[in-house]
Amino acid sequence: MISRTFNRYIWLLNTLIQHKRLTFEEISNRWDNSRLSDGKPLALRTFHTHRDAIFDLFEIEIKCDTSTYEYYVSTMEPLRKDMTKKWLLNSFTLSNMIEAGHNMKDRILFEEIPHGTEYLQTVIDAMLQSKELEVDYQSFYGHRSTYHMHPYAMKVYNQRWYVVGYIKEKEGIRNIALDRTLELTIGTETFVLPDDFDAEEYYANTVGIFVNENQKPQKVVVRAFGKHVEYMRTLPLHHTQKESKTIHEEYSDFQYKLCLTPELSTHLLAMGEKVKVLEPEELRSEIKNRLLATIQNYE
Repeated sequence: MISRTFNRYIWLLNTLIQHKRLTFEEISNRWDNSRLSDGKPLALRTFHTHRDAIFDLFEIEIKCDTSTYEYYVSTMEPLRKDMTKKWLLNSFTLSNMIEAGHNMKDRILFEEIPHGTEYLQTVIDAMLQSKELEVDYQSFYGHRSTYHMHPYAMKVYNQRWYVVGYIKEKEGIRNIALDRTLELTIGTETFVLPDDFDAEEYYANTVGIFVNENQKPQKVVVRAFGKHVEYMRTLPLHHTQKESKTIHEEYSDFQYKLCLTPELSTHLLAMGEKVKVLEPEELRSEIKNRLLATIQNYE
């Protein structure tokens, strides 16, 4: 469990996010009714200490409107720009809620993250120290290999942790899945993170974890039908998504700038009859062929 002090930071931040603007008296009243108070009032000095801590942790400033003496979160922009901070806040918030209601832990279900999380600290240490990783790795195809990797970044995808970086044996940037890692240690050789490598930019035009550096992103148009339109609006397939055409209660066309990767096709196939690829023709043909192959499996 996270510390009670940290829980208080999360409680204060979420209280102001939910209620928008509150005076210190209103915050104190809500504090008195929370489990965190332990029957003790919220001291003004403690409140200001928590404000400072929230700024240090999340770069979110809690300001005071001197005309009404109400406190409010000045902007949520730091969380929108930093997915790590947003993920941490969401994780700590959920942990806080579960701890608050002990009988709720069996009623909030999570997707299981496979084997591999035990290597997270080692990978982070190697990244901080700019040290090479020695990886004993076994792919899904059964091949077992030893790699020497310069870890550039980490990414979560489909409940799996991946490390992306330069692999000497491959002579290029690749990724490895930590759940396929048999052993991982920090080597003695150091490396320099390339100035032109940016993790977000590296994955900017792809869906999933696979990147083909020889591919160029191209225009992709997908038509969604019926209620699936709202699903696409609220959970975009990719950050480049733009709604280009809408026929009310019938369909909407969504446009993207993407590389044509196997994971993109798999995502679209998973939507079944709810979507249709309009362009490019190359992607239309692949989806059609894979659907035909699926039908043959049932004949």
